[in-house]
Amino acid sequence: MRLSRPSLAAAMSAVVLAFAAPAFAQDAPSDNARGQDNAEMAAIFAADQAVRQNIDPQKFRDRAFVEQMHAADAARRVQTRALLDAGALKTGADYRAAAFVFQHGSTPEDYLLAHSLAVAAVAKGDADAAWIAAATLDRYLQMTDKPQIYGTQTRKTRDAPATLEPYDRALVPDSLRAVFGVPPQAEQDARLAVVNAATEAATPKP
Repeated sequence: MRLSRPSLAAAMSAVVLAFAAPAFAQDAPSDNARGQDNAEMAAIFAADQAVRQNIDPQKFRDRAFVEQMHAADAARRVQTRALLDAGALKTGADYRAAAFVFQHGSTPEDYLLAHSLAVAAVAKGDADAAWIAAATLDRYLQMTDKPQIYGTQTRKTRDAPATLEPYDRALVPDSLRAVFGVPPQAEQDARLAVVNAATEAATPKP
């Protein structure tokens, strides 16, 4: 059964596995020697990550928690968009932080903007933004009913196991995944199998 867009966004938020980084929170952006990082953007990013740091995946079953997190995410996107429109984002770290904020959006447009921000971060010399550039494109593709190409995103609906599908495994070779800091397909599959096995083991049996 196909989920509605709000339900799909919530489900994706619950199970996205950052295969090249910690599962929910990412490392804070660092100055990449191209000017002074925007302190407000850094604070927005820190708040975005704080709610996801060391979070129990079971929390995503709590509707009140999920609704509160999504409302806070939306407010941070408004703040970030204001900084972007004002030309206040200058460094690669600024753009990378903004990309993560919009990666936690709810519409294809959010994810497409997140991808553009990540590409801008790379163009500014922030090599650490390569992974989020791949991840934002994957999420945009999935939210527009197309298969992802790098394998950074997982989906889980109801009681079904988490999956990387839909996934075009043939388009991008593992050598190109490596450029973006994304693990090869075999490692992705192995990690997903471990996650699903752990989930199955933790599920109460009738």
